[in-house]
Amino acid sequence: MLNFALVGCGRIAKRHSELLGYEQIPNARLAAVCDIVESKARKIGVEFSVPHYLDMHEMMRQEKIDVVVVLTESGRHAEHVVALAQYGKHIVVEKPMALTLDDADAMIRACDRAGVKLFVVKQNRFNVPVVKTREALEAGRFGKLVMGTVRVRWCRPQSYYDQDPWRGTWALDGGVLTNQASHHVDLLEWMLGDVDSVFAMSTKALANIEAEDTAVVTLRFKNGALGIIEATTAVRPKDLEGSLSIMGEHGSVEIGGFAVNKMKVWNFVEPVQGDEEVMEKYSVNPPNVYGFGHQAYYEHVVDCIANKRQHLVDGLVGRRSLELISAIYESIETGKEVALRFRPKLCRLGGH
Repeated sequence: MLNFALVGCGRIAKRHSELLGYEQIPNARLAAVCDIVESKARKIGVEFSVPHYLDMHEMMRQEKIDVVVVLTESGRHAEHVVALAQYGKHIVVEKPMALTLDDADAMIRACDRAGVKLFVVKQNRFNVPVVKTREALEAGRFGKLVMGTVRVRWCRPQSYYDQDPWRGTWALDGGVLTNQASHHVDLLEWMLGDVDSVFAMSTKALANIEAEDTAVVTLRFKNGALGIIEATTAVRPKDLEGSLSIMGEHGSVEIGGFAVNKMKVWNFVEPVQGDEEVMEKYSVNPPNVYGFGHQAYYEHVVDCIANKRQHLVDGLVGRRSLELISAIYESIETGKEVALRFRPKLCRLGGH
């Protein structure tokens, strides 16, 4: 049985605490929680009858913890992960792993030195239609890849951003690309491979925040395929979709729903056994934008630790999608196409 502790008891902590606190993950349990705002820590602590702390160092010294889950503001992930690595416990960190590449590198180094695993939360990789699509990709069923697109059309009213002063800031959060769409950016890169260059535009359509609430991005992949990212939190009055489409010379797949969880199109030139069941078996739409992937993700974390398996999204994988997002912001600032592998100069993400 692995003991998990949460650092940060904000909005996303509800999802993590319910899975661990209600023991929905085999061989995993919630052991303690921490937040600098006592009311937030106490609420979760009381709900699941676990100790709550205001200081993460005190929690790590007092409790028997195997894995610590960092759910604080994105811009503070690095300082918290680096500080926690010294305790020699494995670390799970929410997306994005950091807001700057230097911070991501510091996190990776700290965990490597401490000999602990660093898991970056990318739960949509574990959605059943996404897993099925990845299997088809690895089997070569798409042939030459032509285009990939992701659409994040969600509703985040001003009241969402007003919940906490750090939301939508460059220093601690970023905009729709960093926060809401980072999972989808990761999926697009995971499916279509390394990106060669990006060109992007953004705007603050409805939200009164520092960063963007709406953006469009065009991508050129190293394999010749093209890509589009469409992301906004300015859909009204409610969430519309979170989707992924992949088109190749031998087939096309579209996954839709609120959280890339519903198979909408599964068409291949050469059918194989089981194709006729895909639409029915892989069309589960979740009750909210978080989807069902967190449970499978935690099961993966437990399996990797217990059986010493290679994890699917480690620090280097998390850094890869951060580099892409940084390049997108660089393009927004310069108004020019930006080539990947680069060092950002004008990208404001993570800046003060």
